[in-house]
Amino acid sequence: MPLTALIIDDEELAREELAYLLEQVGGVEVLAQGSNGIEAVDLIEEHHPDAVFLDVQMPGLDGFAVIEKLLERRAKSAPEAQLAAPQMPQIVFATAYDQYAVRAFEVNAVDYLLKPFDRARIEQAVERVRQRLSGNSVNGTASPLPESQIESLLRLLNRPQGAPQPAKLIVQAQSRLLLVDQAEICYAAIDEGVIRVVTQSFEGSSKCRTLEELLDLLDPALFWRAHRGFVVNINHIREVVPWFKSSYQLRMNDKKQTEIPVSRAQTRRLRELFNL
Repeated sequence: MPLTALIIDDEELAREELAYLLEQVGGVEVLAQGSNGIEAVDLIEEHHPDAVFLDVQMPGLDGFAVIEKLLERRAKSAPEAQLAAPQMPQIVFATAYDQYAVRAFEVNAVDYLLKPFDRARIEQAVERVRQRLSGNSVNGTASPLPESQIESLLRLLNRPQGAPQPAKLIVQAQSRLLLVDQAEICYAAIDEGVIRVVTQSFEGSSKCRTLEELLDLLDPALFWRAHRGFVVNINHIREVVPWFKSSYQLRMNDKKQTEIPVSRAQTRRLRELFNL
């Protein structure tokens, strides 16, 4: 039997591309498509698919909020209702923004696809869905998530948003541990496994191991991951510099007026931030 699937993405071209590639892969029946998180929840509850190819950033509810909404509804159901309720679908995140990858797997996503889509990766994702369904099956039907796992996933989903970001961060400068206001940070960069934190007056290092870990501590209204190796404070961007082939660089207002590349995946976000 073919896998049943939904495609949820706010970009029509992305939905069409993914539907075409799934047709080429074969063995997948796309039951419906949606353009935002609210539609996603309704379509999942209507069709009960095996898998959902789910964009992360969408209007209404983002991809993580969709999962949270579904899990909350199951968690609130009576035990008898949970036994009869359809299983949670397997989630395959599909997005242009690679900084969500770690969190995608934390919330039990079966796979994570970066745009533009690659047929070989889609084949791999479909195979992983089949393996997950087979591994969780009881008499041929995938078993529902146990209550303990639902609670665990909800904690993971809520951790970045629910935990308040500290107003200050500890930055090590030589032998000193300095408390730095987030607003003073111009940017952070990772170099050979060390995260360098730059303000207008000094540079130091963070004890965080990854930029994802650092981002969890930073105010999302101020800080943006412009490139795989850089997080910038948008209030400290001095100039947006057009670069080769419709790309951009950011000139920061630190002492060195550092120029930071904007990845192609983040160009759209740059245009949204500054109405380019």
